[in-house]
Amino acid sequence: MDTNPENLAKQVQETVKDPANPPLDQWHPELSGDMDLRIGRDGQWIFKGEPLAREAIVRLFSTILRREEDGEYYLVTPVEKWRIQVEDTPLLAHSLQVTGEGDRQVISLTTNVGETLEIGQNHPLAVGTYPGSEEPRPVVMVRHGVEARLVTAAYYDLAEHVVERNEGGHPVLGVFSHGIFYKIGQSG
Repeated sequence: MDTNPENLAKQVQETVKDPANPPLDQWHPELSGDMDLRIGRDGQWIFKGEPLAREAIVRLFSTILRREEDGEYYLVTPVEKWRIQVEDTPLLAHSLQVTGEGDRQVISLTTNVGETLEIGQNHPLAVGTYPGSEEPRPVVMVRHGVEARLVTAAYYDLAEHVVERNEGGHPVLGVFSHGIFYKIGQSG
């Protein structure tokens, strides 16, 4: 078993019919080990202390990445499973776009690997805070437990579309996308 990113990428390309949309939910190999791969809070993928040089490998790896019930992140192929380290979220979301208005609007974001996500049932938005602080942590679910964190500029763009509504007698702030209200916080 080899943890070289080039070799792992080649294996995926040779064995997976659709590398852009692999069937991760059908793959359950035993743990192969830990790969010296870390995804920084800034979205940079670092292998053995050096940034992964090929953007194509980062894009491919983002499609075979999943977060399991143990909270750990793994790169998964039909025959291998490598644990990696993620400082915050593996992906970043930027370039917020809004089409439509009111509760009929659709909010979309682009990830740092070029994937466009529409906030909705398949890609819900959640705004929490970082442990021990009040710093907001806005994330969109991508797939297989993997999240994309909204960069600061995208979060500010999102704030321009916040509305207030009453829930249980209390004002709540949030945004609509695909007819679903996503809470951002309490009002007042």
